[in-house]
Amino acid sequence: MISINALEKSYRDGDRTIPAVRNVSFEVGRGEIYTLLGPSGCGKTTIVRCLAGLETPDAGEIRIGERQVFSKMGGIDLPPMRRNVGMVFQSYALWPHMTVFENVAFPMRFGPEKISRSAVKSRVMAALEMVQMQDFADRPAPMLSGGQQQRVSLARALVYEPDVLLLDEPLSNLDARLRVQTRSLLRSLIKRLQISTLCVTHDQEEALAFSDRIAVIRNGRILQSGPPKAIYEEPSNIDVANFLGEMNFFPATAEGVDEEGRLRLSTRFGTLLMDSGSRAHQLENSTPVWVTIRPHHVAVRSRAANTNCFAGQVSAIEFLGSRKRCAITIGPETCTIELSDASVDEGSTIFTEFPEQHLGIILRDT
Repeated sequence: MISINALEKSYRDGDRTIPAVRNVSFEVGRGEIYTLLGPSGCGKTTIVRCLAGLETPDAGEIRIGERQVFSKMGGIDLPPMRRNVGMVFQSYALWPHMTVFENVAFPMRFGPEKISRSAVKSRVMAALEMVQMQDFADRPAPMLSGGQQQRVSLARALVYEPDVLLLDEPLSNLDARLRVQTRSLLRSLIKRLQISTLCVTHDQEEALAFSDRIAVIRNGRILQSGPPKAIYEEPSNIDVANFLGEMNFFPATAEGVDEEGRLRLSTRFGTLLMDSGSRAHQLENSTPVWVTIRPHHVAVRSRAANTNCFAGQVSAIEFLGSRKRCAITIGPETCTIELSDASVDEGSTIFTEFPEQHLGIILRDT
């Protein structure tokens, strides 16, 4: 288990103090994959480095299992070798002059514990077998493909039987197909070994597919944390919605609930109705909001429907293989939609429907 409480970290740049991590707190359960998702420079890698002992926080506490490994107030700061963490880097960080076996054995031969030669061999081969690299034990590290090198890096992180696994952009150097295969292998291993895992990535698809929970980070703060499905479908603010997948946003005004219990939303291209739920009843009339909908939830109709359907012009089309991404101009707004089976042409007029059950709202600053 990982427990981080009120973590703070800043850096000096000349006369300026630049905050990298601001009052971050979270826990990761046994066997759980918790992903820090955010753009470059948001502070996610700094959090991982603080947990590993590679950076010293300015404030806060860090626990791994039952052990407190850092406490500013308590004056505790265990060195990396005493924290029992395994780390997989984006760059693989393999020794080029060593074989696969020697790279994986390195942390055992030079770690704080004395381990017999026979035990080292046994554990190294077991770790290589876990990542399906046992047949490459004698091969020099530079003679491996990128995917093979990443698996060796994973074996090296696991060979010491760590309490915690830290993954810093572990798949970003792999091609698309290999990324999916390695992600599946990695998740399966983590679940089988029941290792608490903290992952860092800027890749939204990777975070959604790989994680048990996601924390979206911006400017050193956690904006929202929760299961991937909940964050994807119910972002708490516009920054989260913007970053986690593609989203359409329309400025609107909430105008109360109709006789069927649907929330009326006044937009610049017409009135939308959405399933209200309990949250809508708490909104006052004329509350400014953003109406949100994912591109794949927008439907195309051959004629106008009764509600939430508007004529628009196809202003651009991108061919993406199994689907098309289209930009639709509806009055003064532009909407992005994704189609898999509809035939549309650039410049044509179509009817776009915004299904009530797929609309969302986020409060908008006036």
